[in-house]
This record gives sequence, structure tokens and C-alpha cells, in this order.
Amino acid sequence: MGKKGDLSNFERGMVVGARRAGLSISQSAQLLGFSRTTISRVYKEWCEKGKTSSMRQSCGRKCLVDARGQRRMGRLIQADRRATLTEITTRYNRGMQQSICEATTRTTLRQMGYNSRRPHRVPLISTTNRKKRLQFARAHQNWTVEDWKNVAWSDESLSLSLSLSLSLILKCTTH
Repeated sequence: MGKKGDLSNFERGMVVGARRAGLSISQSAQLLGFSRTTISRVYKEWCEKGKTSSMRQSCGRKCLVDARGQRRMGRLIQADRRATLTEITTRYNRGMQQSICEATTRTTLRQMGYNSRRPHRVPLISTTNRKKRLQFARAHQNWTVEDWKNVAWSDESLSLSLSLSLSLILKCTTH
């Protein structure tokens, strides 16, 4: 069975209260739903040191990037959205006394909600489409404003009505 995590101060107080009320270790464990080892460890700690709070919050290495450092890193990212991890790390370390590594930068960015994404690949314009666009541009290069007023524009397509009873329909994408 794995660890369930640390007990809250209230749960520690319940353990001490049950033992002080005269319940045995087994009875306290059954009543509160904790293991016998936990009951004996918490009660022993209370008897010897007089404390019921856990010191687990203060263990482990302190974070190198605090809230102020996260705000600074956020400003660096907003200044250049396409910066690589190495560039962000070197820019961050430039003004700091204690430098951080790229792994710390990556972890901090993930905690801040930034994820790396590759840009979506868009196919280049095909040669036939390029030729058609160039042909259209050359054909309408000398049109005046009055000529363009005869074009019926809509959201999805434009249709040209010429006196030669020739109609040309172009599809336009709207964004």
C-alpha cells in the first residue's frame, strides 16, 4: 500500500485526542481510518516534542524561480514569442544573481501554462494556381474604378458580368 500523503493538523489533533481519551493504538486506527504506525508515530511525536503540525512543507529544495521570477519570465516570452528555450534561459540569467538551467526554465514554463507547439505546415501555392493568379492580375491590371464597380461582391465569391456574356467566378476565403 502506497503513501496517502501527510496528515492535516486537524487529523493529527484527532489522533492525539483519541489517544488522550484512553483509546488504544488499534482502536484509534480503526476509529480514524489511519494505520497503526501513523497513530503511534503522531502520538509519540506529540509526547516527545509537543507538536502536532507537520514540517513536511518545509522540506525539499526551494524553487529557484519565485512568483516575481515567473512574472519576469512571462514578460520575456511576451517580448519574443518565437524564442527558443536556450534563448529564454540566457535572457533570464542575464539579470539574475543565481542562474537557472534549461530544465528549470522548461519546468517553470509548463507550470505557467506555456507549451511548445510547432507551427502548422501550410502547403505552398501550386504552380498552376500561381499561373492562374498571374494571368488574372495581368488581365485586370488596367481596370479602372468604374470597371470594378460592375463586379458583384459577396462573402463567398465574386462574379464578373461582362458584356461578352462571359462570367468568371472566383472563390474567396473569408477570415
